[in-house]
This record gives sequence, structure tokens and C-alpha cells, in this order.
Amino acid sequence: MNWRSGSRGVILTAYHHSGSGDGPGGRRSGQYTMNHEHSRKAPDGAAFDRSGSQDSLDELAMDDYWKELENIHETRGNNHEERVALLVKEPDEGELEEEWLKEAGLSNLFGEGSGDSLESMVFLSTLTRTQKAAVEKRVETVTQTMRKKNKQHHIPDVRDIFRLQNDSKGKVCDGSEPSTVTGENKNETQDGTKGPKFNLGRDEQKSPLEEVPFSDTDINLEISFAEQAANLKDISVGKVCKGGGGDTLLPNFRLPKDKTGTTKIGDLAPQDMKKVYSLALIELTALYDILGTEFKQQKAAKIKTKDSGLFGVPLAVLLEQDQKKVPGTKIPLIFQKLIAQIEESTLETEGLLRIPGVATRIKSLCQELEAKFYEGTFNWENVKQHDAASLLKLFIRELPQPLLTVEYLKAFQDVQNLPTKKQQLQALNLLVLLLPEANRDTLKVLLEFLQRVIDHRDKNKMTLKNVAMVMAPNLFTFHGFSSKALEQSEFAMAAGTANVMRFMIQYQKLLWTIPKFIVNQVRKQNTESQKKEKKDKAMKKLLKKMAYDREKHEKQEKTPNDADVPQGVIRVQAPHLSKVSMAIQLTEELKAGDVVARFLSQKSGNVQTLKKEEVFLYEIGGNIGERCLDDDTYMKDLYQLNPNAEWVIKSKQS
Repeated sequence: MNWRSGSRGVILTAYHHSGSGDGPGGRRSGQYTMNHEHSRKAPDGAAFDRSGSQDSLDELAMDDYWKELENIHETRGNNHEERVALLVKEPDEGELEEEWLKEAGLSNLFGEGSGDSLESMVFLSTLTRTQKAAVEKRVETVTQTMRKKNKQHHIPDVRDIFRLQNDSKGKVCDGSEPSTVTGENKNETQDGTKGPKFNLGRDEQKSPLEEVPFSDTDINLEISFAEQAANLKDISVGKVCKGGGGDTLLPNFRLPKDKTGTTKIGDLAPQDMKKVYSLALIELTALYDILGTEFKQQKAAKIKTKDSGLFGVPLAVLLEQDQKKVPGTKIPLIFQKLIAQIEESTLETEGLLRIPGVATRIKSLCQELEAKFYEGTFNWENVKQHDAASLLKLFIRELPQPLLTVEYLKAFQDVQNLPTKKQQLQALNLLVLLLPEANRDTLKVLLEFLQRVIDHRDKNKMTLKNVAMVMAPNLFTFHGFSSKALEQSEFAMAAGTANVMRFMIQYQKLLWTIPKFIVNQVRKQNTESQKKEKKDKAMKKLLKKMAYDREKHEKQEKTPNDADVPQGVIRVQAPHLSKVSMAIQLTEELKAGDVVARFLSQKSGNVQTLKKEEVFLYEIGGNIGERCLDDDTYMKDLYQLNPNAEWVIKSKQS
């Protein structure tokens, strides 16, 4: 994806056809696509800047990439396509930062609602130093813009908003002391007016990163990524990871075992995932700030989209109609079926994904699928394996907005500009957290499928590098670039996105992990919110009534075996199993998987037998909403982290 430097807008290139040949059913095809007329090679006499793509993929290695682009253009056909430039105007800087604060859940820091900032106070009390700096920078820009525009919004005194932090005691989640708000500090703003400079305070002590031993290939999820980058900035900035494009040259990154358990996307309750989104956005911005890479969300153009069908339909609309057929489905049915069709034949087929289906056949199959797929009358025996692969890639390209979203597509691409591979992986981890659920779930299924293809590379000749080259032009749908752009830039951009694609496939299991420092910040927010709520008299009265009712209910149902749980013992509930409750003695070695196994060992003819992989132990309440535990979670360590939690065994569907 190429971006015109110095422009006030971003040019998106869309393809509209004249006649019926451009895409199936006469639809507009290729809403977000790369400018055609690309050379397979960098221009003569122009040296390719190998550092820009991290792994320095040479021209020969990029051959699959350019062939894929040719196949894409051939699929569209030569039907007098008219290229239409859609100008997506970037908002002014103040508007952009204001939107950022809203996305981060901090709209209470400015505007008419700035007086009601209790939730923001709690949120800000949990931020790391680099996260605070990122927030300060955006709030300062917004307040200056407001003064310039003479907006009569109340801009609250920072000392009042963040007084909560002065009252906080103990350590914050990143291991540093809670910051204190500085005294009155008036600076002259850019427009010449006077006003208090937005400042959340700074911690002077050294980063705890220095005290935690981690190897170069360990991904430290306990310390904020931006804090790690700030600590290592003098060493890492300006250095570029060397190495060729071979599969074996990617580092063998791993996640060190966490005794309190690894948290995956999907393990947390929706209310906590909302907090994760806000924290991930602030953390990613802080990381990009520290590393000197610009991070700006793009705004999607409002375009008319189809409200039914298969190809060219927004994911949300597609899932809505699919859920009427299959309730609860999270992946488009056509997407699932195309992958299943490819895998129905052997994945050992040479050139799988690289060799295209015939363009005329693809067009015909699209039209037939649109008419017959939901009726169940489509004959899948007519679909060859390479046709199904081409249809799968076409589905991705035809989405009205990219699978990686317009908002974050540039940020995904800019990952290639970060100094180290570890920082690139950290940024990708945060970006995956920011994707809408439908996009993220679909991307996960795609990456898992691509890995299965790569697992047969000895037969199909599709290595990680080959698959990344073929899929990058489909997933990283290119925005249009001005005709004056150098082909050299396009070559570097192509190599960069191919490398990002490699990272997403290679490290997909790591990318779907929620960093521990973010989960701890969520715990901190929940704890602080509970403290504030308890100060409310009405809430106290309600809690008393609830406690009374609960105690009364428990007295009615309590049995002699349900006596008060002694110290070092937890009560685990399993309402759907034969043994509905059990007291478990905590030991140093007891894991969540052991607890589940103990319950499943209780046989009963009256209860449906459940398999180990169907049920999980959940941590519910206390300082977390709800969290599904991985089997290797050490229960005593987790109990010490959240002593007020309840423990329930259930399936993920219940």
C-alpha cells in the first residue's frame, strides 16, 4: 500500500466496470486494489532499499507476488474498466486526536461531558508512563484545537481530574510506582493562548524491565511493550534486523509460561474485552510514538454496499444472513465451504494457492454461487481445487472494506518499519486485538488454513514465503498511488507487506494472546471501579440487600458438606456435571486441568458424558468479569491474584 506523502487526503482506487464482464453478476469489483501496470522488477538503475522490508526479499523471490497481481487483473478481465479515485479526506489533526480519544474511551476528558470523568479517572489511574504520555499528547492537541476554534467547551483542571491517582497506593500494573500529578504548570499553546499543560505525571524510577530476565526470543507479556521499547530505545532504534527471506530465518519466538495462565482472545467476558480494546489502542499508539512511527487511523469512505449475496457483501451483513441459516456461526458460511472444498482434495497439490483457476470459469462459478449457494442446489463437484482457491482469494478482495479494516490497514503495513522483529510482533499482537470480532475470527480461520497448506510444503512446494507472497496482494488490498510514484517504492512496499504476511502466519498463536500487562490493567480498573461504587450509599444499600437475599438463599440450600470453605481450599461449582460442587485443596502444583479432570472422573448415568476438551474452568468475579483458564494455570498462584473470585466449570457455549 502506498501513501502520497504531504497530501491532505488518501486516494483509494476502485474499479467500476462498463458492461457485464467486470466481476460476477456485473458487480463493481476490487473496491480496494493496487494500481495496475506494475512491473515484476524494480526499475532499472534504481537500487532497492533492502532495509525497508526487514528481510530484504530479492526480486526473484518476489516473482510469485507479481504473478499473483497479474492473475488478479486477469480475473477482472479487460472490459473497459474505469478507474475511479475516491478521495477519503483525512480530518484535521485536532479532529483526528479527538476521534482517537473517543475510541480509547476517554471522551470525558474534553467537551461538554468533561465534568463527568469518574470512569476516565479510574481508567487513567492504571496506565503506564508511556501510555500516559500518549494520552497527554492527544489531549493537549485537542485542547489547543478547541481554543483555536473558540469552542466554548469546559476544559477541566487536570489536577482535579486525576486526583484519584494521588490517592492510589501500592504498585500499578506495569510494576512502577503510581504517578503523581505535577503542580500548576502553565505553558503557552501553539495559538498563543495560555492554559494548563495536560500532564498525568511521570515516574522517575527505572523500568522494571531491567529486573526481569528474558531471552531475545522470549516475548515478555508482563511489561508494557512501549515501556520495553522506551527502555531499549538507545540500543534498538536505527538498527534493522538482517537476514534473508527463508522460512528458517524468522526467530523462534516463544511465550514463557505464566503461572496465572495465558489469556487468549475469546477467554474474557465482553465487558472486559471492551477495556482490552481501549488499552490496546493506547498501548499501540504509545509504542509507535516511542519508535518514531506515525500512527493514524484512517476513516472508511461511506460507499453503497450490497445488502445480500456472497461476494462484495460486508462481513457483518454476511454473518447476519448466515446466522439465520446456522445460529451462532462466527465465520461466513461461503468462506468455510471454500476452505473445506480446497481441503477435500489433498493439500499436497503442487502450486496450491499459487496456480489460478481460469478467469472465465471463476466468473461463471461466482454467478452460479450467488444464485444457488443458499438454496443448497449448487453442484460443488464442478469446482476444481484451484478454482476454489481462486474463489477464496476473490472473496477476500471483494469485501467492501479490507479484512484488516480501512482504519488499521496502514498500521498493519507500517509494522514493517519498526526496528526489530520482536517489536513488529508486539505491534501485530495489539493490532489483532483492535480488529472487529468478525474480521478477527475470519482472519484466524484463514491463517490456520494457510498454515495447514504450509505443513504440506514438501509436496505442494508452497513454503511460508511462497504462501505469503501469494496472499499479501489479496489481504493487503492496496490503495491507489499517484501516477508519479516510483516503481521502486511500490517494490519496497510489496516486499514489506509480504513480510508482514509471513509474520502473521508464522506467529499466529502468539498474536491471539492478550498480554498479561493488559489483563492486569483490566483487573486494576475493575478493582478501582468497585472501590468507587462501594462509596455510593445507594450502592451500599443495594449490596446489603443482595447479600441478605443471597445468605437467605444459601441457608435454604446448604448441606452439611457445604460448610464454610477453610483457608487454602476453593469451592468449585460444576452445575452441568454429575458432581455439581467440590472443595479443592490448593497445592503448589495444582493446575486448572487437574481440577477439571477430577470432576470428569465422577461418573453418573444421569448426566451426559462430556469430553475434557469440551469443558473449562472459569475464574468469575473478584477483579475480573469472567476468564476461561488454560489447563496449565496454577490455581494457587491465580487464587492469590484474585482471592474473591468464584470458580465454575462449564463449556464455552454455556
